[in-house]
Amino acid sequence: MESSTSVAEWKVVVDDLEIEFEIDIRLSQSDENFSPKLQEQISKGIMEVDEALDENSLRLKELNAEIDRLTNHADGLDYAVAVGSGVLAAIVDSFWVGEFDLTRGKNWGSDQVNSMVSKVARFQGYQGDDLSGAIKFLEEKFKIPSDGNFGDFGGALLHHLNDFAHHPTLVGLFFSLLTQFTGNAYGTNAGGVFQVVPVKDRALIGRNLPEKMFFGVTSWFFHLVSDMAGSSAYAGGGTGIPGPLLSLAKEVSALPLFKNARGGKNSLSEWLSEVFKGNALSIRDGNGDLVRFDLRAEIGLAYELGRQAVPVILNECIVRGFYFIRRLSAEIKEKNISRFEDLRYIDWKKTLPFKNRTIVRMLTISTTTFTLLDLADATVRSAFKSGGNLAVFMKGFLLRVNFVGVGRCALAIGTDVAMGIKRSRLRNQRIKAMSRQIHLLNAKVFYLQADAWVAAENTERTISEAMELMEKAAALRLAVWQQNQQSLEEIGRLSDEVEMQNPGLIDEINDILKWG
Repeated sequence: MESSTSVAEWKVVVDDLEIEFEIDIRLSQSDENFSPKLQEQISKGIMEVDEALDENSLRLKELNAEIDRLTNHADGLDYAVAVGSGVLAAIVDSFWVGEFDLTRGKNWGSDQVNSMVSKVARFQGYQGDDLSGAIKFLEEKFKIPSDGNFGDFGGALLHHLNDFAHHPTLVGLFFSLLTQFTGNAYGTNAGGVFQVVPVKDRALIGRNLPEKMFFGVTSWFFHLVSDMAGSSAYAGGGTGIPGPLLSLAKEVSALPLFKNARGGKNSLSEWLSEVFKGNALSIRDGNGDLVRFDLRAEIGLAYELGRQAVPVILNECIVRGFYFIRRLSAEIKEKNISRFEDLRYIDWKKTLPFKNRTIVRMLTISTTTFTLLDLADATVRSAFKSGGNLAVFMKGFLLRVNFVGVGRCALAIGTDVAMGIKRSRLRNQRIKAMSRQIHLLNAKVFYLQADAWVAAENTERTISEAMELMEKAAALRLAVWQQNQQSLEEIGRLSDEVEMQNPGLIDEINDILKWG
């Protein structure tokens, strides 16, 4: 395959003879002087470098976007709003949330449990209105076999905790079903050691699979509901069932690794029993009675933590809402949006108050402000009430601290620090990628230079050959012209003799040359 390009005209002058040439360069891949192997290697190298450049450019683009996400772009206004939000949240916590009060929480939890027990009993056919009757109705209708072994599991006060079939967890359901298939009850003794005892009342063991599933699942569930609000004799009070947290802790404490050598007892399990009875926490209600940490207390704990979460959630809403509105306004102004239809041009990723260093930094500042003010408020109030008694001060201080806020502050700081570490690591990767980009660009320049030198060498060789051919052609043309001149001179010299031999021939030749 050939390609032809006219690049210049050339004139050769020999004596009075002028000869003009048009230089027509023809390149052929079959030309032995064109170095096709070298040219192929250069083209392949350029192609490989271009592919590497494209891949590295994409990597740089991704790194730049991620580094920008991990970079804090907050300004003074963002910081001012974050601090103000933290102050407002602290005011709400100080004057509305107040102290953590498990008694208040358990009273609320008891109301919820009592209401649920009454509703479930009516759903099952109970016609009365009082809680005691509802509990008794469910107790008589839905019994479980391990109730007959309450003496083996710590008696009336602790058997709901020590008997695993009384736990409202998946483990409790598992042991309830296991009892149906083995005829044994499972739990811990008074010393906290795991034990297996035969069921005394085998009438509640199913005779076939459907009965076993009914007793092990349905009866188990409704029996736990009947025990939630205490016994029928002490409706709304008494000993309820342990909540999921204490149940899980009790089940874990039964593992062999928690067993100590002190008489084969389990100190962790024993301590959990004291927590369930209320002795470990030593929190008393308005009547002076110990607050037992049963399901109602766990519901109350969640209620109190929910109260503490209110200022934390308020702070989140203010900071994230401000971030969103301000960034959305900036996008609308930048894109010059004046119609509702133009909202599709907004880059929503720039407005969302999630997963970027700016919003994390604003939340770090706001939650830190809130926590510092909360701790200061707790310190001042506790010091004022303690009268110099350190124990009273510490108790009051802990009850005033918003632990949900402290946890959120720790999470914000941790996230901020983690983003900073990741940003530093990505910046190092970007430096390496940029260095590689420079090396690749240099490599491409070297390949292009090599390609240019090959083209220049071939062009120079072609032009040199053309000039040599033109000089030869000019010499040949001169020789022909000289021969023609000699021939004409010879004809002139012989013209008289021709006229003598052939009168009128010369005139005829002239007429032919002149007129054709």
